[in-house]
Amino acid sequence: MALTVDVKDVAGKKVGSVDLPAEIFDAQTNVPLIHQVVTAQLAAARQGSQKAKNRGETSGSGKKPFKQKGTGRARQGSVRAPLQRGGGAAHAVRPREYSQRTPKKMIKAALRGVLSDRQRNERIHVINEIAKTPSTKAAISAVRQFSDRKHVLVVVSRNEDQAWRSLRNAEDLHLLVPDQLNAYDVLKSDDIVFSESAIKDFLKGNANGKGAKSVARESEVEVSA
Repeated sequence: MALTVDVKDVAGKKVGSVDLPAEIFDAQTNVPLIHQVVTAQLAAARQGSQKAKNRGETSGSGKKPFKQKGTGRARQGSVRAPLQRGGGAAHAVRPREYSQRTPKKMIKAALRGVLSDRQRNERIHVINEIAKTPSTKAAISAVRQFSDRKHVLVVVSRNEDQAWRSLRNAEDLHLLVPDQLNAYDVLKSDDIVFSESAIKDFLKGNANGKGAKSVARESEVEVSA
């Protein structure tokens, strides 16, 4: 069983249709599974480089700030103690790795679940071509014909350079390639707009049991060089 979505041009005219496989776009939405995968993804994005000094790492002498007895004050053993001004932290935070182990099957199942939810609510759209020449205004207009909601995810192929140049600076649109599609970005977006080339690449990658093959765009090659 396949679901059919209309393919429209920049003017909003129907120019074709795309069949979306039910195993990807009409799967069961498992909310606890999606929560676990998204939590793991956000945890892995944490830098984990925070560091605070304990009393042994703080600069200063080991001298007692005042004598043990006769002052009427509470006894103190070091000017580097946590309760002293400029002293070390009592339980100093250390650099750590926040990433969690998430099986690939769970990641794919979560993505299928959120894509299915968007499709059931008619939030997935396909456009044949976003831009033929670099034009941010024209490209945003072409994408915004499908939705005026706040968060829109645009998925284009790596070789669609005109679309990348047109939309890479659009503040209200999030741009991804098919092999970067993930549950968090789909969940965060109100609508998803695929280019016709991108939806074919995405379906081809899932048919092979893996993400679409990554091919660097010209701009990425220039940056890495």
